[in-house]
Amino acid sequence: VSSNTASCSFDVVVTDNEDPTIACVSSQSKNTDAGVCNYTTIGTEFDPATYADNCPGSTIVNSYNNSATLANAVFPKGTTTVIWTVTDVSSNTASCSFDVVVTDNEVPTVLAQNQTINLDANGQGRITVAMINNSSYDNCGIATLALSQTDFVCSEVGTNTVTLTVTDNNGNVSTASANVTVEDNVVPVAIAQNVVVQLDNTGNGSTTAALVDNGSNDACGIATLALSKTAFTCSDILTNPNQVTLTVTDNNGNVSTATADVTVVDNTAPVAIAQNVTVTLDATGNGSTTAAAVDNVSTDACGIATLALSKTAFTCSDILTNPNQVTLTVT
Repeated sequence: VSSNTASCSFDVVVTDNEDPTIACVSSQSKNTDAGVCNYTTIGTEFDPATYADNCPGSTIVNSYNNSATLANAVFPKGTTTVIWTVTDVSSNTASCSFDVVVTDNEVPTVLAQNQTINLDANGQGRITVAMINNSSYDNCGIATLALSQTDFVCSEVGTNTVTLTVTDNNGNVSTASANVTVEDNVVPVAIAQNVVVQLDNTGNGSTTAALVDNGSNDACGIATLALSKTAFTCSDILTNPNQVTLTVTDNNGNVSTATADVTVVDNTAPVAIAQNVTVTLDATGNGSTTAAAVDNVSTDACGIATLALSKTAFTCSDILTNPNQVTLTVT
């Protein structure tokens, strides 16, 4: 009634102990973007669908780039786990996570180039991957390069198709073809031997390339043997030895030569033909004849050098031994 008052106070402390809520997208499977070994997000496709809290002012961050969004984030090939964490103003937190699985399904780009190789003296040739590969590439790197064929032999002279197979680091495979032209430019080994040619009774003789050949050889085989001269006559005796050339051509047109001596021999005796003659003694009781008189056209294909008679002079005593046999020697 006298308006006197008294007061007291107390605090009401309201505490937020309620965690926020958060929901992540499900785990994602993506292919690498073309030409690269990663995947770049499209917009905010991986950002959390929802998060909420009883009190306003919450913040969110992800473990991949420590920001509030994964827009345009670049994920490498493989599996990346992303954790989203929301924190309210009272430091209450909630988290969720999901995986981003990036797979490389892009095949390598195979670039092959043609090659020409020469066979060696043994008829063998080889190519390597490096010779055929023409800077093949892959978005995630190349593991292996292989050729369908690396070794070549004589039977493969010409154009051959080979396949270059490229396998990338993730097992993707691609192939390309190239032409390998195999050439044999090795000349044959020409080996010749000297021969003797015996003239026949007509004054003619011959030899062959096969007789002059002494084991000529070529890794890819010999096609032909040819001799510069095969026929010989009496006149060739005068030029002994006669040099000839053996020409060896292999199966791929390569040519080599070797020389040899041909000795021409006439071992055929002349045909000696004699005729009987009469010798008339002179007033002194002596007479004679000649080989030419006794010769009856003796012949030889290579010509007659001399005619000789075993006896040319006669006397009275030879009348007692008539007829007197003489020998005509034709050389």
